[in-house]
Amino acid sequence: MPMSRHKPILALCLVVTTLFASVTTVFSAEAETAKKVVKPPKAAPIIGLETASELKNRFRIDHMVDNMTLLVEREYGSAPVVIVLPDGSKWYANRHPETVKWVDGITGDIIYIESPMPGPWQLVGKVVPGSTLKKLSKLEIEVQPLPQPIFQGEQVKIVAQLMGDAQRVRMPGLDFLVEWTAHFVSKHRAGDENFAAGDIIVGSYKDNGEDYDEKPDDGVFTSNINVKQPWGDYEFVVQARNNVFERQILFPFRLSPRPINLEVITPDDPLTGQWKIMLHVDSAVLQLAETHFSFELVGPAGLQLPLTVNGLTEPDSELDLPTVTEFGSYRIKGFVATTTITGREIVLDLPELFFNLIQPPEPPPSAEELAAVAAQKAAEEEELAKKDAMFWIITINAILLVLGVVGLIVWRKRQSLAQALAAAELRLLEEASANPAAAPSLDEIDLTMPDEADKDR
Repeated sequence: MPMSRHKPILALCLVVTTLFASVTTVFSAEAETAKKVVKPPKAAPIIGLETASELKNRFRIDHMVDNMTLLVEREYGSAPVVIVLPDGSKWYANRHPETVKWVDGITGDIIYIESPMPGPWQLVGKVVPGSTLKKLSKLEIEVQPLPQPIFQGEQVKIVAQLMGDAQRVRMPGLDFLVEWTAHFVSKHRAGDENFAAGDIIVGSYKDNGEDYDEKPDDGVFTSNINVKQPWGDYEFVVQARNNVFERQILFPFRLSPRPINLEVITPDDPLTGQWKIMLHVDSAVLQLAETHFSFELVGPAGLQLPLTVNGLTEPDSELDLPTVTEFGSYRIKGFVATTTITGREIVLDLPELFFNLIQPPEPPPSAEELAAVAAQKAAEEEELAKKDAMFWIITINAILLVLGVVGLIVWRKRQSLAQALAAAELRLLEEASANPAAAPSLDEIDLTMPDEADKDR
């Protein structure tokens, strides 16, 4: 009975619940439909330039790009790539608009494009499989400043990076595509040793895995800066350039004098005395206990002797050199590994030192030796005089003999000629006397000239 009384109430609740659920379902369906209607269409996937190698070297440039720099990695020794623009035109490394700057190397290309045409671009060339094409809108250089204080002759490792869009640019062969130059520019301050030094090229930066560079082609360029320059205030100027871009950065710094001085101490008797090196260390700058010297003595006949000094107790110390006996020039070169008062560990190349071991002059000759030398010289001069006299006697006699022979020949020829003339005259006289009528006399010869009248006739 009670159960039958509640049946209408349960039915009413069931109807209300069903109606509410239906309304909720309708509203939910309308909401979903509304969401689907107002949701914007799904955009086409944007393909980054870094994956262009996976799409046959194709990439897209949108209309908001004002300029860009392409870094293309090619197979070693291959020809520069060809760029195909969205309109089908082509650019070459040696033929492109003036707004395009292009530098090509043996492993890649760097191409700067001003106001690139929006649309799909394509590269034609031997791009390295799996490599990435990089599109950069901003190129900068990041250079590690020089430590302070920095000393003359210090071995210093300074790195630099080429930054594209705040990221380090890394590409095989980039070392051949970018030229780095480091300068020290003097500030010309009176009293400094570099007052008139001007602009000094002190080195470059390389990414070839040599010298201080740890790893080739990692995008970290390491310097080989020569700080063996006059001390004073400078500006450290670093420049990275090629045909596409040029970037420069500078830092003011001071090159401090070397805190160590060396000098050779010459003994009173260079032949038997002890040669030494005096070491002067500025204890206000360096920690003596952590100052270690390494020298090499180089001399005649291939002499090479190592010398070391581990730790010092006094600012001024003497180092005994090995005994030298060979005459000639000697050279002392080396370096020092030390720690500054501030705790910075440094290595300094030391200036080379030189000294000469000269052979002493021989003692002067005695009176007997001088007399013997004089006698020998006199004998040599007498022998030479005899030879000269004999030469001239023979020469003059030979000349006289030749002249006599020539004179005799000439005289005999003259005699023969006179005899021949006399014989000829005698023969003519004999012929004339034998036949007097044959030869007319002077009276018979008509010596008169013909008259003019006769000539006219």
